[in-house]
Amino acid sequence: MERKMVNKDDFLYPRGRYYGHVQPENLVFNANLQEFAQRISYICNLETGGKLPPEEAYEQIKALWKQLKRSKKELRIGEEPFQDDSQSDD
Repeated sequence: MERKMVNKDDFLYPRGRYYGHVQPENLVFNANLQEFAQRISYICNLETGGKLPPEEAYEQIKALWKQLKRSKKELRIGEEPFQDDSQSDD
């Protein structure tokens, strides 16, 4: 029976398959979102295990949230690409 060697990074940082609308910015944001979720999980586990003070955990999560929010804005996720902000829908 042949065993497949698992890459350490694939084991520690698993990535789910993306099923959404395939566009480069969506794929990048999805990767950022998965990394955010993975890091949040580690921070929560460290705090729960007493290895990280609650305030430090909060500050790290807050910084990660700001980073994800900045990524969303820079990638223009959720914006209409051809919609002019000065026009109204009247």
